[in-house]
Amino acid sequence: MSVRDGSGLAEFLSTCRARVSPEQVGLGQESARRRVPGLRREELARLAGVSVDYYTRLEQGRSRSASAEVLDALAVALRLDEAERQHLFDLARPEPARRQRRARPQRVDPATLRLIETLDEVHCPAFVLGRRLDVLAHNRLAGALITEFRALPASRRNQARFVFLDPHARELYADWARVASDTVAMLRLDAGRYPHDPQLSALVGELSIHSEEFRRWWPDHKVHRRATGTKAYRHPLVGELTVEYQALHPAGDRDQTLFVYTTEPGSASDTSLRLLAHWHDQEQRDVSVDTH
Repeated sequence: MSVRDGSGLAEFLSTCRARVSPEQVGLGQESARRRVPGLRREELARLAGVSVDYYTRLEQGRSRSASAEVLDALAVALRLDEAERQHLFDLARPEPARRQRRARPQRVDPATLRLIETLDEVHCPAFVLGRRLDVLAHNRLAGALITEFRALPASRRNQARFVFLDPHARELYADWARVASDTVAMLRLDAGRYPHDPQLSALVGELSIHSEEFRRWWPDHKVHRRATGTKAYRHPLVGELTVEYQALHPAGDRDQTLFVYTTEPGSASDTSLRLLAHWHDQEQRDVSVDTH
């Protein structure tokens, strides 16, 4: 079973074309009496330097022979960012070459595990996401800030499942809609790289059944790759705080992303994280005493 419902390349091109206005590409004078949003096929073909017939066959899923030069031209004409451009190339790869062998379970390198544990000592939440946004590892403070994924069965440790299906997430994230929308876009990026991943297909199906928002956003074909940014939380114990994050690939592994959260030294958010760390450590000590 594939993650896609139809031709991924065709649908991605169509939705991207609809997002680009004539004014954005200098065709404002041709936008009068336009019945559909975005560029017409012939306009995009002209901007990319290809024939209308050739582009139409691509968008209708009747051709999968686009060269790198054509894909580059389409990416420029559609104003795609780097993540969207990579997604376009992933979708356009020949089908036989894209079928994946059964994926091995992902493992976090021991050095990375030591690193995220060390980050606890400087009050930095850190966690590792794998394919399908599976939570592969996190340190104590990340568990205290977000949720203790290690308390869940391994098959349920997934960031997307938490965001959409755990009621706590809607209260935890100050801007839940943005976080959730970005989560859908990150799963779309994975779907382009691994279209025949049965676990990803099952996850998309589960989220589509149980979340109206996910069901509405998935067909938008938006893709997103996180690198740096900020995220705001409303934690039930320490209140509002904002963190800055960096996303890194340990050992250059594109299938694993290490997220490290930091706060401005001396800020209210920094104080909140330190309080949370103190509370969590005290709770763990109390549990240890109770079990002895």
